[in-house]
Amino acid sequence: MKKSFTKSTALTAFAAVLAITACNKSPYPGYKMAENGLYSKFYKQDESAVKAKEGDMVKLYLSYKNNKDSVIFDSKKNSQNGTQFIEFPLGKSSFKGSFEDALATMAAGDSASFVINADSVYLKTFRAKSLPPFIAKNSMLTFTAKLEKITPKDVVEKERAKKMEEQKAMMELRKTEEPKALEKYLADNKITVKPTASGLYYVEKQKGKGAKPGKGCKVKVNYTGRLLDGTVFDTSDEATAKQAGLFNEKRPYQPIEFPLGEGQVIPGWDEGIALLSPGAKGLFVIPSAIGYGAQGGGPIPPFSPLVFDVELVSFTPPAK
Repeated sequence: MKKSFTKSTALTAFAAVLAITACNKSPYPGYKMAENGLYSKFYKQDESAVKAKEGDMVKLYLSYKNNKDSVIFDSKKNSQNGTQFIEFPLGKSSFKGSFEDALATMAAGDSASFVINADSVYLKTFRAKSLPPFIAKNSMLTFTAKLEKITPKDVVEKERAKKMEEQKAMMELRKTEEPKALEKYLADNKITVKPTASGLYYVEKQKGKGAKPGKGCKVKVNYTGRLLDGTVFDTSDEATAKQAGLFNEKRPYQPIEFPLGEGQVIPGWDEGIALLSPGAKGLFVIPSAIGYGAQGGGPIPPFSPLVFDVELVSFTPPAK
């Protein structure tokens, strides 16, 4: 039986060709334009492989440059973990033809370039308040990406839940061990003074002279802070900083100044400094409840008692 090829059939076929041509029409040589406005050029592509989806963790090499061909970011140079890759959860598309849309077309092992509107990237994806000076308005950015690995969302969530449980267990252990560690430190260092109601231990090493500062007084204090194992985590003394490997040439090594009793330092300091007269030197042993607590801070782990050598240099009463 012969198939009839009518004028209507020809028009339908011609319209389909036009649609495909229009869809692939691109002002950027070698790039195809998708219906959402994304321009893409694949160097390696496995069309049958599983693509990245919203919530998946993606690990990729990434660079992008502006319309003047200046590189703005290159993960080979800018990755925080010291590798050529960056890793993050794939977010919801921030606009049609976004970089999130671009990654959603890729499978692990794919590599491609994408041309995306710079205004939309900075203002919608990056949520910047304005374009940086090196980005021309209504210009385009060229992204180059190689997708190294996709970790499915459910696997990411399981790993996150496992880490949270491990962290919770570690926190409970540290909380339980803190009183024992503090008791051992006091015994090893023959500290027999009674703690204050808050748990602060103050060992006087040198008496001061005159009145003691009150709330609102501006105090000047020299200090060195240590963990119970003797590790120095901060100091106002340059020689101590150098010995501990903490020296920073950009910071001044001089007495710290702050208004007493106004919460600008840990509670143990606000309480302890109020016990000193100018010229006094001593030792504070501060439990975590009046230190950095369950969260810790920087080099200070959660539930860490702290030891401070302190000297009240001077203070001035609050202005009336």
